[in-house]
Amino acid sequence: MEPFPSVSGIRAFIGLGANLGEREAALRGALSMLAKRPDVRMVAYSGLYETEPVGYREQPRFLNAVACVETTLEPEPLLDVLLAIERAFGRQRIVRWGPRTLDLDLLLYGERRVQSERLTVPHPRLFERAFVLVPLMELQTWLPASVLPSVRRALAATGTDGVAMRKGAGWANIG
Repeated sequence: MEPFPSVSGIRAFIGLGANLGEREAALRGALSMLAKRPDVRMVAYSGLYETEPVGYREQPRFLNAVACVETTLEPEPLLDVLLAIERAFGRQRIVRWGPRTLDLDLLLYGERRVQSERLTVPHPRLFERAFVLVPLMELQTWLPASVLPSVRRALAATGTDGVAMRKGAGWANIG
């Protein structure tokens, strides 16, 4: 049996974050819920990073990671899955960039660009946030070739201040 079931589809990258409650358990649980779906295959996930909050700064530090999945879902149905997982972990949207039990962002969906009322892909702040860029670079093997140079340039510009590895790859024990 393969550790991750085979799904033929688009490779997508998902940012994970949490700064309330059992942060690591929430991120592990979100990865597990994604991996159990028949329309999603976990390809890889980054190490776990402790990061400073961005935007609204008066809140606890975050744990962040990035997952690479293969999916047969289109972008908006994948977004619906991510939002449902957030709700399962008690996510409430009260303050923009405020504290959260779980945050799942669709960062990239293959090389496609998506612009709708509900969704923008690539994520509109992807190239501005070290807490996404650092773990994303761990997964560079799976990044679309057309995106990798932009990620490298953005990481060089943002630097890595406020982003510290807490646990290496395999921390979630998925697969």
